[in-house]
Amino acid sequence: MKVKFNKSETLIIVALEDECPKDLIEDWRVVYSGVGKVNSLISLSRAISEERPKTVINFGTAGSTDPSLQGLKEVTTFKQRDMDVRPLGFKVGETPYDDINDISLGRSGLSCGTGDNFVSSTQNIDTDLFDMEAYAIAKFCLLNELEFYCYKFVSDNANDEAAEDWKNNVSKGAKEFQNLLGR
Repeated sequence: MKVKFNKSETLIIVALEDECPKDLIEDWRVVYSGVGKVNSLISLSRAISEERPKTVINFGTAGSTDPSLQGLKEVTTFKQRDMDVRPLGFKVGETPYDDINDISLGRSGLSCGTGDNFVSSTQNIDTDLFDMEAYAIAKFCLLNELEFYCYKFVSDNANDEAAEDWKNNVSKGAKEFQNLLGR
């Protein structure tokens, strides 16, 4: 399902300009956050206070251990894959004493596990994709009642070759994302 976004009410957040150069989406309000959950939240918080969008779109790259997943994918379920408090009786991905853990946007799409490490091996959480920012952005948007969309370009297979594959593919999804935006 193609969504029509209102440019004046939408903010796009991308970790790195290499993932989506500004000239491809020059008519849009864009913030480059840097890598990781903390950087994405700091950047998003600042941008929200200045830009006051109604909708936030996160675009970026993600790895997958499923080789059939390729290209640009919409993500609609978010997990925090590096929250691991099993010694206290919690499941991987479950934040102790927090009512919000897995986040679902209620639309059809893939799941993404977010963590502050680059995935190059099997993980302890069941998810379609792996990234380093989406869960934090999704939770921020949920708590601040902002409409949220997330699109990830599958850049690697989250295996031993993931780092090299990511370097070779980091910018390949930008045109697909540009097309999704309708330019």
